[in-house]
Order: sequence, then C-alpha cells, then structure tokens
Amino acid sequence: MDENKYLKISEINNYIKTLLDHDSFLNKIFLRGEISNFKNHTTGHLYFSLKDDSARINAVMFARDAQTLDFLPSDGMNVLVEGRISAYPAQGSYQIYVEKMVVDGLGALYIEYEKLKKRLNAEGLFAKDHKKAIPKYPEKIGVVTASTGAAVRDIMSTIKRRYPICEVILFPSLVQGDSAAPNIAKQIKRADEYGVDTIIVGRGGGSIEDLWAFNEEIVARAIYDCKTPIISAVGHEIDWTIADFVADLRAPTPTGAAEMAVPTIIDTNNMLDNLKIRLNKNIKNMVNTKFIALRNLKRSFVLKNPMAIYETKMQKFTNLVEQLKQNMKTFLNDKTNKYEKIKGSYILQNPFNIIEKKQNQYEMLVKTLKLVNPLNILEKGYSLVQINNNVIRDSEQVHIHDIIDIRFHQGEVKAEVKEIKNAKIKSKTSK
Repeated sequence: MDENKYLKISEINNYIKTLLDHDSFLNKIFLRGEISNFKNHTTGHLYFSLKDDSARINAVMFARDAQTLDFLPSDGMNVLVEGRISAYPAQGSYQIYVEKMVVDGLGALYIEYEKLKKRLNAEGLFAKDHKKAIPKYPEKIGVVTASTGAAVRDIMSTIKRRYPICEVILFPSLVQGDSAAPNIAKQIKRADEYGVDTIIVGRGGGSIEDLWAFNEEIVARAIYDCKTPIISAVGHEIDWTIADFVADLRAPTPTGAAEMAVPTIIDTNNMLDNLKIRLNKNIKNMVNTKFIALRNLKRSFVLKNPMAIYETKMQKFTNLVEQLKQNMKTFLNDKTNKYEKIKGSYILQNPFNIIEKKQNQYEMLVKTLKLVNPLNILEKGYSLVQINNNVIRDSEQVHIHDIIDIRFHQGEVKAEVKEIKNAKIKSKTSK
C-alpha cells in the first residue's frame, strides 16, 4: 500500500480554501437572504446564517466591518450583503465573510422610520406640553391633502353634515412620491398663515411606501413649527406615521379627523338650549335675591328712623369729647405733681451743701492717693530697684552680672550685680 497518496484532512481543507480564495467570482459576491442564528460576540464580531426558501450559508462579519453598520441585525431580518466566499479549514466548511450589509426592501424603510422617530422624540417634538388644544367651535378649517380622492370627500362631507356653519378651505398637496413631503410642508405653512382655526393634514390608506411622505423630517418639523392646532389623519387606524406623533391630535382616519375637528349641529343646539335654561335660571335667582335684599332694606330700622343714625353718632362724639377732657386733666395733674416734687427737692433747696460734700470727698481721695503712692517713700531715703521694669523683691530674681535700675527720690542709677547674699548664687550660664 502506497501511504504517500493519502492526504491529511487539514491538507485537503487548505487546498479547497486556496481554490476558493483564487476564484475571482467568489472574491466579490452579492447575496440576498434572511438572518438566522444571529450572535453578537463580545469581541464585536457578528456570527449568523443567511438562508432562503431552500438553502443556507454560514456568515461572519468581523468587528472592523460591523462598526460601519447603522442598524443592529437580528433574526428574521432580510438583508443584502457583499463579501467573499472562503473556507474555514478547522471545520471543513465554507462561509461568506461579509464586508457590507444593508436592510433589504421594506426593512430599510422601517429602520429609517425608527431612527427618525427616536431622534425627533429626543428633541422634544412629541412632547405633550407642546401640543395645542383643538378649538371646540371653529369658524374656518384648513385641509391639507390631495384635491381628489376619498380622503378629501370624506372630510368635506363630514364637516358639512355635522357643522355646516364652518367654512372649509382646501390647500391641495401631493401626498405620494418624492415631491410630496416638501409640498405638504409648504401647504401646512400656507394654511398656518391663512388664519384658520384648525388644520387637518392627511390622506387615505396605502402601503408604507405610499404613506412615506408623512414620515419625512421636513413634514414633522412643519407640523411642529405650525402655530395653528393640527389634526393628523394619515391612512387607516393601524397606520402610524411620524406626523401622527408630532401633531396636536391624531385621528384614526380622515373621517375621524373631521369628527374631531367640529361638533355636530344637533349637539351644538342642545348645548345652546342647556345654556339658555341655565342662564334663565341664574337670572331668575339673581332677581329673587336682589328683590329679597331690597325688601329687607325697606324694612330696616335705619330707613324707618333716619334720625337714629345722627343720634348715635352724636352720642359717640360727645363721649369722645368727655374722654379727651378727662385725659387732658389727668395729664396736667400728673405734670403739676412732678413739678412741685422737683421744686421741693433737697438739691434745689440746699445746692451749696451738695457742693461742699463733694469737695470733702475729693480732698479725702487726694490724701489717700498720696499715702499709697510708692514714690513718696523715696523721700524717706528708700530706693526702688527694678530689672527689666519689674520690681525686685527677692535676691533670687537677679543673677550675677545682671544690670539693675535703682531709683532714688532724686535721680536713678544703673548697677551691675557683683555678689548675691542669702541666696543660691546663679550665673547666666547656669540658666
């Protein structure tokens, strides 16, 4: 047996990989498929399978390429991928190495819808505090929609049937196609400047592509910037567009928008009748209340006895005058008593006795100060000895070679300490 003709598994797998890597067709391949078995690895690499109705292929997208994606892939998502086919020798399988990936068809529109919705919501375009109240009894309503079709007919007929006194003004616009979004935004601005009370913006039902103009940012910002309240009426009840989130009120259908914009004439007449009844009742109650007040006033004691008011006021005035007189008399008596008391005081009667007494006290203080003055002792031959302005009372306060101040009755001298007796001898070096 010739063993040299047998190959290792790794050898044949590497050979197949070489063949695939050198195939120009497989080096630039474009595939459409549905994602399954998706795994977002912690390294940033994406691992998944692409499948169609009858087959599947493994796929990997390395982190450097995955970073370019503007969406997060998930199972069930239809995508278009661009990459190269090569083998993975360790497992003996081939796979596509994805370099670019976009969402296929309707999925791409949905991704764009969600991105814009998230961004505008973060900016506050959907905030409730920005939404304006819809007028209950409008005089003029502007309608921004196509000039033909079921939507405009439904809106017009509903308003005419429910509230015929309201004027409806049509601002015709494209509602589908590439030029629809700018045209809708332009007509919203025209209606806002026209002076209507409410604006209805919308169209009939259709596919997501048909309704896409109402998912454009230019329409969303036109609705947000509009000073007139706006009711959105796009498609059917299950259809939600960006315009619905920004509008002041969202209607499920164009007919529903017309019903929200105006009351019915029957409801209005009923309301007026109720207001008339309430007004008559309130007027009647007010008249009865005023009549009772007038009757009570006519029966009042004041009107029957007008002089009673004067007599009461006069009596009060007399009491105040008497009270004022009494207060003035009390005040004068008090001041007179204080005056007489001051006149009879000892000070005013004997002013010189006070001066003489204070003079004696002054002379006694002077004599006391002279007795306790330490400088007077110096006249008797004593002296005052100090060091650093401190009086020396003990020999232990000084040291040999200290300079001391000796003060006599006449003059003073400085002396150096040569000897200390009756105390332990110290020197400056022993401190």
